Amino acid sequence: MCLSIPSKVVKVAEDATSCVVDTMGVQREASLLMMIGLDINVGDYVLLHIGFVMEKINETEALAAIDTYREILEAMDDEEKREAILEADECPARTEEYAAKSEA
Repeated sequence: MCLSIPSKVVKVAEDATSCVVDTMGVQREASLLMMIGLDINVGDYVLLHIGFVMEKINETEALAAIDTYREILEAMDDEEKREAILEADECPARTEEYAAKSEA
């Protein structure tokens, strides 16, 4: 299963086609092409799927979800955390995306 942890927008490109998001301390670039016409600004919380911003969510919901993820992580031992990270890296949708990029 692929999970989408709420991410905070920390930078929006001048052309508004991409942004940089912070997901629990990890920053990465994300595409805004699926959100054309919607107002995404620095400070907004969004959900990502395979590198695309798919939805804007309100701050209250985002912070509640982040707190839940932190509780889950705190309850896991190191091996469980490692396995969860490996499973996330092997997400079928993510694997297909990277395969398509490498073929191009």
